[in-house]
Amino acid sequence: MTTAPATAVVFAYHSVGVRALSVLLTRGIRVPLVVTHADDPHENQWFDSVAELADLEGIATILPDNPNTPEVIAQVQGCQPDFIFSFYYRHMLGEALLAIPTRGAYNLHGSLLPKYRGRVPINWAVLHGERETGVSLHAMVLKPDAGALLAQEAVAILPNDTAHGVFQKAVCAGERLLLRVIPDLVAGTATPTPLDLSQGSYFGRRRPEDGRIDWRKSAWEIHNLIRAVAPPYPGAFFDVGEHRVGVLRSHYRGEAARARGEAVPRIDWIGERCYADCLDGRRLQLVQLTLDGAPLDVVAFRQWWGERDLPPIPAPPL
Repeated sequence: MTTAPATAVVFAYHSVGVRALSVLLTRGIRVPLVVTHADDPHENQWFDSVAELADLEGIATILPDNPNTPEVIAQVQGCQPDFIFSFYYRHMLGEALLAIPTRGAYNLHGSLLPKYRGRVPINWAVLHGERETGVSLHAMVLKPDAGALLAQEAVAILPNDTAHGVFQKAVCAGERLLLRVIPDLVAGTATPTPLDLSQGSYFGRRRPEDGRIDWRKSAWEIHNLIRAVAPPYPGAFFDVGEHRVGVLRSHYRGEAARARGEAVPRIDWIGERCYADCLDGRRLQLVQLTLDGAPLDVVAFRQWWGERDLPPIPAPPL
């Protein structure tokens, strides 16, 4: 007698959703329905498309603005799923949806829960100078990222990793985790562990304005902001008069700032390299700069600012 494959409805988006859906199909999970998002034309589309993969696999796909409507709930119920999975899906699933699967609803989250619950966890981890993060598969409950933990996979955050680079590591970690855990989940042998939320943290979404550099902070803190919001995210910046200087990439070696008789912070060039001497006495190399959106190298900097150093705060009049 052949056992019918487990059935799952998948809520997914982004590269995480593509890799995770691929794992479910590889592990023999039947997916009759994928729920995803319509791409925002104002968002930088640097990631893979769940809708495109679902189309290639012949899976019915819907793109509702709200997944918790009676129409979507009825469609999911009609699939009679054993499981619901959420992979980088941006909306919370309500009680009616979570009650549908007979064997549970599970989410793949981009942190080592209970740390960094909530939005953009990898960006927050990089911003705070963490040395590792990872992915967690956990049961979904009404409270975000609070259900019992099934498994985790850690990844290192190296001192000059950007959030995008760490995200790519996390995509691979999520794939490895699911390949390992899905057979146990289907077999009913996976053992969940309750999360102690008092040992964790919750963070909200970030806005482009949150990339503004506070030059009163240490070189390490400024570097962490730059790499946390580096492209394809909106990028870090500071203003000089009516001009905006973008700092899209930096490199930190813990070097001492240049000895000088004037107050820091200061930005200057040594040959083709740009450096920021910060208030903590450490130096940060600014690898990629823009001025009002145009590339800013040493020649463009000298044409704009002249031969003198640039004090980022307070911004002098031009």
